[in-house]
Amino acid sequence: MHTTIRNLWMTLIAGFALLVLMGCQRGNNPSADKPTVALVLKTLNNPFFMDMQKGAQEAAQKFGVRLLVQAAERELDVEKQMQIIETLIQAKVSALCVTPSGSKEIVPAIVKANRAAIPVLIVDTRVDSQTLREAGGKVEAFIGSDNFAGGRLAGEYLAKRLGQKGKAAILEGIPGHETGDSRLRGFKQALANYPDVQIVSSQTANWERDQGYNVFQNVLESHPDVQALFACSDLMALGAIEAIGAAGKTGKITVVGFDALPEAREAIQKGRMDATIAQFPIQMGAIAVENACRLLKGETVPRDISVKIQLVTRENAGSYLVSIH
Repeated sequence: MHTTIRNLWMTLIAGFALLVLMGCQRGNNPSADKPTVALVLKTLNNPFFMDMQKGAQEAAQKFGVRLLVQAAERELDVEKQMQIIETLIQAKVSALCVTPSGSKEIVPAIVKANRAAIPVLIVDTRVDSQTLREAGGKVEAFIGSDNFAGGRLAGEYLAKRLGQKGKAAILEGIPGHETGDSRLRGFKQALANYPDVQIVSSQTANWERDQGYNVFQNVLESHPDVQALFACSDLMALGAIEAIGAAGKTGKITVVGFDALPEAREAIQKGRMDATIAQFPIQMGAIAVENACRLLKGETVPRDISVKIQLVTRENAGSYLVSIH
């Protein structure tokens, strides 16, 4: 019953946003000549995507466009994200910037946007290229960091922290999603150079903090001698360090996350976590809106726009700042 009420509430909110948007597009509105760029995020419950929204809002103000931001409640709610995109297409937004909850699942929505002549820019998580090609779909640009390189950077750091020998575990993202899969592949490639570092467990925690806690609690019970953890997102890592604390092992297990969330950086400073990989989501949001505006002006934009990554440790966690510049 609770889930049904929540879904109804989310649908009503989306519908209200659509009515507001359509009202803004009427001729008696003084800003009706401004194009509307829609940013569809995986969720707004994650500080990473909140930062992305911030960068997008700053860019929208700078370039003189209206920005409409919507997201599902949970990152794994692909169906809800599809519904949001279809509603925005019906509202005839000028451009779509999307962080896909599913690399393959998002393709039909992209095709619908193509048919409506709405340019689509993909942010943070790549679309599955084969599925897109087979469906005859097109995206104008991808804006994001190299998740594979980030995973490799995490693997190199973790192996060195272990002295190139020990037992490690992994908390994966949602299986089949490009972001987590690339981080995982990069991490494993790095560890291939260190045969004495053994992966004793690799399980998904679906990008969620509570699942990070539960899954790693089980890992600690099954492998009490585990010495290190790589979590494919900071939210999962933060859940895991709570499990580590409950087991009385704080500071005894090397923990590396991904995303450089403020709480993760604070945990690094306090010695509860060892490192994370920064992606600069504010830059991603800003660059996405900027390039959407360029497309709307008839300009050509790069097909692949890279945003830098950075290893954040105790040495630089305090001074680390996310910037759109």
